Amino acid sequence: MSEKIVEIKNLRYAYPDGKEALRGVNLDIFEGETLGIIGPNGAGKSTLLLHLNGILRGEGFVRIFGLDITGDTLSDIRSGVGLVFQEPDHQLFMPTVFDDVAFGPINMGLDRKQIEDSVKEALKEVDMLDVIHRPSHHLSIGEKKRVAIATILSMHPRLIALDEPSANLDPKHRRDLIYFLKKATLSKIIASHDLELILETCGRVLLLDKGEIIADGLTADMLRNQSLLESHGLEVPHSLLNGYYQCAG
Repeated sequence: MSEKIVEIKNLRYAYPDGKEALRGVNLDIFEGETLGIIGPNGAGKSTLLLHLNGILRGEGFVRIFGLDITGDTLSDIRSGVGLVFQEPDHQLFMPTVFDDVAFGPINMGLDRKQIEDSVKEALKEVDMLDVIHRPSHHLSIGEKKRVAIATILSMHPRLIALDEPSANLDPKHRRDLIYFLKKATLSKIIASHDLELILETCGRVLLLDKGEIIADGLTADMLRNQSLLESHGLEVPHSLLNGYYQCAG
């Protein structure tokens, strides 16, 4: 069996206003797995992702790569977990695209040649090498989204967590993203309302609502379950309704 890289037990988190975002979440994720997280707005998907590298710290047990999240382990965990935020402006803050994508490799202590190679390789993966010297704030939202993904890829993480990765992408670059997610061998967690993307890229899906895991199972089985999806504000993907699908695994 593959190594368990994420272990979460009875995770609870409430925001300062008292809203409970996670209510006793239990979850194991294994090396090489691509896990989809689906659910309506406000289900707790983003909150859960933010616990994977210690940005948020709730009550309960969270272990990443066999390490409990503490002040002593946080640096090691964050070097192995790449989190791509839903809003790319939260991830891009340097003068140019190159500087944004190089920020992580620089802080990892790589030499100049390694930094340049990592930046170019990551930008090529997301079809953004041609904007390497442009200011990030001049890009469209979709372009920023792809550069934000590159800022994570440049650090060669062991696990990448993506929050609504296809939002604001045009059809070509959404298809390119799906191709990348399918061929990338690293472990991936994808939180998304784009159920067609989830269907194509994820071998396993969990449904989260009101901070609780409602169901967890194989992707095609979960996304065929019309009554389950509709009871939580979701719909069966059109490709499944039409009798055609190409799912992961």
